[in-house]
This record gives sequence, structure tokens and C-alpha cells, in this order.
Amino acid sequence: MNRKTLVLPAAAVLLAPLLAACGGDGDSRAIVVGTTDQFIATEDAPAPLDPAFAYDTGAWNILRQTVQTLLHTPRGGGAPVPEAAESCGFSDTASESYRCKLRPGLTFADGTPVTAEDVKFSIERVLKIKSDNGTAALLSTVDTVETKGADEVVFHLNAPDATFPYKLSTPVAGILSKHKYEAGKLREGFDVDGSGPYTMKVEREGDKAARFVFTKNPKYKGDIVARNEKVELRAFSDAGSMGKALESKDIDMMARSLSQEQIKNLTETPDQGIRVTEVPGLEIRYLGFNTKAPTVKEKAVRQAMASVIDRGALVNLVYGPTAEPLYSLIPSSITGHATPFYDEYGEPDTDRAAKILKDAGIKTPVKVTLNYTTDHYGTETAQEFEAISKQLTASELFDATAQGAAWSTFRPAQKRGDYAVYGLGWFPDYPDPDNYIAPFLDSDNFLNTPYVNKVVRDQLIPRSRREADRTAASPVYAQIQKIVARDVPVLPLWQGKQYVAAREELTGVEYALNTSSDLLLWELGRGTA
Repeated sequence: MNRKTLVLPAAAVLLAPLLAACGGDGDSRAIVVGTTDQFIATEDAPAPLDPAFAYDTGAWNILRQTVQTLLHTPRGGGAPVPEAAESCGFSDTASESYRCKLRPGLTFADGTPVTAEDVKFSIERVLKIKSDNGTAALLSTVDTVETKGADEVVFHLNAPDATFPYKLSTPVAGILSKHKYEAGKLREGFDVDGSGPYTMKVEREGDKAARFVFTKNPKYKGDIVARNEKVELRAFSDAGSMGKALESKDIDMMARSLSQEQIKNLTETPDQGIRVTEVPGLEIRYLGFNTKAPTVKEKAVRQAMASVIDRGALVNLVYGPTAEPLYSLIPSSITGHATPFYDEYGEPDTDRAAKILKDAGIKTPVKVTLNYTTDHYGTETAQEFEAISKQLTASELFDATAQGAAWSTFRPAQKRGDYAVYGLGWFPDYPDPDNYIAPFLDSDNFLNTPYVNKVVRDQLIPRSRREADRTAASPVYAQIQKIVARDVPVLPLWQGKQYVAAREELTGVEYALNTSSDLLLWELGRGTA
């Protein structure tokens, strides 16, 4: 269409900026967001979007748009606030009884009322199914769930748990309809039904979901305000193809995950009409060990690896300013952070590592394979694991190789214990030190690890959860971290920053990805506000 210059009436001229400042509520165009997260239904994981199974950031980012939780993390972070609930709180001083009252008039997207019985059904379903993905561990302190009328639910806990409100804000506690989900069986495929701010349709390519279309749910009642009518989330095989789609205006924003090279280029020489935003991030990366595997069964082998690996050199080579070395499971800026691995092992020291192995009677070089996923954390992962294997091999104490596999193969194999050494990332379910400890060390944990430390499981983790003031739990977390550094069931490597790139007309970008890497698509709009 040819564009002609128009002379607008004065009223229209004054009105135009006001319309633009509304953030695009009247704009019917879908906002398109790119992601490198992969959504695949396989024989080992046929129900990737069932809240009783889903336990990765990509899947949770689908569920957060569609399934309500009693509480949610507010814009800008902080303690959870009511979402599907009208009010929630502990009804005792011991943090063992938690009561929530639902908002009036809540319905699922199909118009069916949301009741306290649906909440009870949803929580009990997760605990009954108890999938091998570690999801149910988040609700391990739930003893019984009681309903009082149609709109009140009481959670009776088996131990004090000051972190319980945070857990109720995660998709594992998503409210489902017992008419749409079976009590004892996972729901296979990619369909999701809920009462969240959006309804969803999915476009598939074989066993993969390629595109999710979220449409504003007219029946939604809750704390979230959607600043758009429709959002698409489009999956890309890699950051490069996602970047090209942004440049060609096929998408409006790219989030998880930009490559280090993209961040550098867009920051130093930004493309016209595109801006990069750094948002706070709490992602960590680490090596995990199957402590029953013959290669790494002896603690001395894991300790020697901790002595050899040079985190600073690794970060500088692969990630540059987008990451920093990590010497603890708990990252900096989280209460309880310390540097136990640095305190225990100091700077990389091959001589010290050699002594550890010699004192344990272990013959060198120790042959190890470092397993990693090729398509889950970004394009630099292969380079990272090649660098680690070279560091280990250069010490002459190890004969190390790196081996990659697609996430759909890697994760089931890791849970089965097929890998002696493997690399994983962790994006917190909620920003509390408990969520960097329990998923790795508590019973029914995310790693499905054979490592058990009874002092940590039976004494220290429960003690840490008694403290409503989370800073008061720091001494307990210090004890736990010292044990981790001594036994090395996991080996922290680095913590990362987060970036999003978006077209300049998009608003709300700075709020669309929070510290837990949750995509809050309802924050996005078009305009100048």
C-alpha cells in the first residue's frame, strides 16, 4: 500500500501518543517470542507438560501462562503474593499448617468452577504419581490436604517449612480440573487445560511442539494483568536461527537462550530497531556424579577433579562477561552463599590433586567421559565440555573425553544412572537457598542421585526450613555446603547472567524474564509505555 502524508486534526495529534502509551492493548497482532527450548514427547517422557512431570524451565514457561497457582512471584521479585487465592498464610507459629482461601468466581477456561477440591486433587495427584523427574520432591513436606467448604484449603505439613509459599507458586502446584486430568496417570502430549491468564493451542511437527499460541483468557480472574491479547512462543533449533528471525522481523523478542557471541555483537554494534536488555539471573551450571559408578565411586577422584578444574579460565574462554566462576551450589546474591569449594581446594592445583589420588591408592590417569546435552542450554555447551576435558587431560591425572546427546536422550539416561559424570544447569524454582540444596541432596531429588548424606537429609535440610527469617538459616547452609565440598556429589562450575533481545516497539521487556528464568509473557505489549 502506498503511504501518503496526512494532516491530522489537532485532537487526533494529541490522542495518538496516548494510544501508543497504552502498551498496545488495542493491537491485535500477536507478539512473537523465540526460544531455543525444545518441547518433545518421547517414550521416556510422553507427558512433558503435565505439572506432575514437568520439571524444566521450558515446560514451566508454558504452564505459567495457562495453569493458575495459589500464589505467584510479583513483578520485580520478592515473597509470593496471592494469585488464584484471595489470601494465604500460616495458621500456626511452627510453619506446619498453611491455609488459603480462593478468589470468588474462579473458573477454568471452559467455565467450570475452580474449587478447593480441585486444589486438593491437583496436589495429591502430584504426590500419587511421584514421577521419576523429581517434581514431587517440591511437595515432600505435604502430609495431608484438607478442604473447608468450596473455597478454602488447608495444607497440613509433616515438618515446618517456611519455604512452602514459594513452592505453591511453582507449576508443580498448578490447579487442574479432575474432569480433564486423571488422578493416577500422566496426561500425554502437549495439551494443557487450566484457569491461567491464557488459553493455548499448539502446532506440532512430529513428536515436537514447534509453536504455542497463547490467547488472553476472558474467564481469567487473578492477580495478573495481561498487556496483550495474543502471544506466540516459537521454538528454534539454535540461537543463530532465532537471531535471524529477529533481524528479519519474523519474531519480536528472543529470550532463552542468546549465545555469548550474539550478546556481544548486539551490545557493541546494535542492529537498528533492536535492543538488548540484561535482566538479573540466578542460573548455575555444574557437574553431577553417579557416585555408584566405578570410575567416580571413590571420593578422591571427584575431589581431584575439583582441584584441577580452572573455572576462571573456563568462563573466560567460553562465556566471557556473561558468566562468573561459582564455588558453591548457592549463587551470589542468594542468602547463604559462600565459597566452600574455593576454601577447600583453592586455586587449581595439579600437585594437590595428584596427592589426593595417590593417598587414596588410585592409579592414574583416570579415564572419564563427560556427558552433556547438545540442545538444552545453548550453543556454547559443547565448547565448554571440550574445555573441561582438555583441562583434566592436561593434568596427566585424567584421560577425559566429552560426549554430547540430545536432551530427549540425555535426561532419561542421566536419571537411569547411565552416566558417571554429566553436566546440567539449574534455574531456580524460587529464589531461596533451599532450592539450590534440596533438589540435589534431599530424597526423591531431581538428579535421582545415589549419593545420600543422612545428616544433610534428616537434620540440616529440615532445620533450615524452620527459619521464617531466611538469613537466620545461613549457618545451616554453610554446614551443608562444607559437606558438599568435602564429598563432591556435585561440582559447581559457574553462574550466568540473563539477556533478552527485542524490537524497540515492544514494551515490558525488562519484566518478561525474572530471576528464575520464568517467561512472563503477559508483561509484553506494543507501544511506547
